[in-house]
Amino acid sequence: MKAGRLAWVMLAACVGMGTAGVVLLSQVPAETLEPEGYSFLLSVAFFSVSLVFGLVGAVVSSRMPTNPIGWLFLGLALIESAYEFAYGYTHYSLGVAELPGTIWTAWFAAWSSTASPALIGLAFLLFPNGRLLSRRWRPVGWLCVLAALTVMLMAALTPGAIYEFPSLLNPLGVERAAFLRDVSPAPLFVAILICAVSAVVVRFRRSHGVERQQLKWFAWAAGLVVGFLPVGPLWEAAAGGSNEGVEYAAGFVFAVILCGLPVSAGIAILRYRLYDIDVVIKRTLVYGALTAVLLATYLGSVLVFRLALDPLMGDSDLAVAASTLGVAALFRPLRGRIQAVVDRRFYRRRYDAARTLDGFAGRLREELDLEALVVDLRRAVHETMQPSHVSLWLRGTV
Repeated sequence: MKAGRLAWVMLAACVGMGTAGVVLLSQVPAETLEPEGYSFLLSVAFFSVSLVFGLVGAVVSSRMPTNPIGWLFLGLALIESAYEFAYGYTHYSLGVAELPGTIWTAWFAAWSSTASPALIGLAFLLFPNGRLLSRRWRPVGWLCVLAALTVMLMAALTPGAIYEFPSLLNPLGVERAAFLRDVSPAPLFVAILICAVSAVVVRFRRSHGVERQQLKWFAWAAGLVVGFLPVGPLWEAAAGGSNEGVEYAAGFVFAVILCGLPVSAGIAILRYRLYDIDVVIKRTLVYGALTAVLLATYLGSVLVFRLALDPLMGDSDLAVAASTLGVAALFRPLRGRIQAVVDRRFYRRRYDAARTLDGFAGRLREELDLEALVVDLRRAVHETMQPSHVSLWLRGTV
């Protein structure tokens, strides 16, 4: 009971701090934030992601307090909410009305959220039962902890201007640590990512039964996140440069996809509708591949039509219209073909069963001999359902 109350108190603290930060930030004039390339709505979207982590963490921790994954999610949400408050507080103090302790909230915002990648890496290592694969993986867990501490110290002690608030100087900056300005934390984050993904892959290869279904949920959500990362750069390359509207849209989509990580982890740990993941994966593969093919076809056809029509018709929207109509016409046949490929590659037994039933239905229309029909029916049942015994009862005619 105490653990459950603590989890919900932590979630309430996340909601309170984050909401206060968002309210303060909403009072800052847009002209103050826009030169920094900042989007208020995008900030709200990613704050919502941290709340999803916190909500899932509270549910898991209250029901399974011995599983550390719920507490890791709550810790991540608490850190991000504190960052949101410090960020909004500092911007309000600098842009609207001066508040006390601004230098310290700016300093806190500079290093607090750098621990989030390490917490997610630890969750990967411990998923789904809250334990490492073996004692050999303990150094990897300590690597995540040490990496988080190292990055936080780097951000907290680097002298000079604070990264997100260049008008303020780090109050705890150490001159001897000036070399840290040229040190990137990216290698540490990459090392954590590699270790975390390796742990999930090894655990999946050793798993079976319920644990395998749990890992499928988590792998599905992580695959969506990883698969979306190159979308932004590819779209910019296809558009011929940076596009602010596209970047914002990609940010909102990425925030939605990130929510899938805690939600899928919660479903897997609590074993809620665990075996529905096969349907989810199948539809993701089908519609993900369909979207990629249609997008590539659309961009390619726009380019080809423009090259062909612009010399004749000048600057015209005919290329876009023709490409849109072509993609719309391709939707249904492409969907059927892609679904057949996915079934044949990943769901072979279901694909073979469907082919067997289709073949039996074709023979049923042409077969007149009752004995031959009974044999075909038994063979179809054996190949599709694979029962230990088949009995067929035919009602006699009067």
